[in-house]
Amino acid sequence: MDNLQRTPAERIAGGLGLLIVCLLAAVQLMPLYWMLTGSLKVLTDTIEIPPDWFPTTITWDNYKQLLLDNPTLRWLWNSLFMALAATLGTLVTSSLAGYAFGKKSFPGKNLLFWTMLITMMLPNQVMLIPLYLLIAKLGWVNTYAGLIMPFIAYPFGVFLMKQFMQSIPSELLDAAKMDGAGELRIFSSIVVPIALPAIGSIGIFAFVAVWNEYLWQLVVIDRDIMLTLPVAIAKLAKGVASLNLGLAMAGATVAFIPMLIFFLAFQRFFIKGVMVGSLKG
Repeated sequence: MDNLQRTPAERIAGGLGLLIVCLLAAVQLMPLYWMLTGSLKVLTDTIEIPPDWFPTTITWDNYKQLLLDNPTLRWLWNSLFMALAATLGTLVTSSLAGYAFGKKSFPGKNLLFWTMLITMMLPNQVMLIPLYLLIAKLGWVNTYAGLIMPFIAYPFGVFLMKQFMQSIPSELLDAAKMDGAGELRIFSSIVVPIALPAIGSIGIFAFVAVWNEYLWQLVVIDRDIMLTLPVAIAKLAKGVASLNLGLAMAGATVAFIPMLIFFLAFQRFFIKGVMVGSLKG
């Protein structure tokens, strides 16, 4: 009914808007298409100039070499375990710290919070050597602890959680205290259920960030059995004289699947989480 009431100019504008959205979507999906088709090409087709947008010869050899000739499942497990453990730790620390910053008063609160935010401006390369020396002194090189522990503290997650906590009515927490509830009971029974959208969105951000942190994984791990999937694929695809693009894209496709599943599982929290940063206390 609304379409019948629209003027020709409004219909044209709507059609142009839809066309622009479709074009933007196609541009965003193009890297995925190139990755998927490249993983099914033979080596000579992947380096062809001009590039072949539609594979003339489809082969599964890249996936066979990746999955059958190498401990790829172990590499995938290393990546999944590291990312999930780091994400879980991030959710715990971000929730607790965000609750403290958002709903509690203590000496040095603002100074500590802004100091934490400043660390978000530091490039990872600046902290790489000091962090590696610390991990080495703790004996965590080539261990899961060395992969996981540096990501437990997630300033961006603390910031988002603090913004969300400020939107929770203080009267609700005060009423729970009057009923005799302790801090742990208030946090677990009241705060956490309300903050689930923010927790879900932080989980997505943290999982993707940890999964894609290639540089730290490359530095702290050098045993083949402990390699994560991104690092292992990069080393595997780089031959003596050339780069096997087909194998690299097959590895990228396998590495992309867990991120896609994780995002789809928590996508209902994503939009809410993007809006968390705009909330006012």
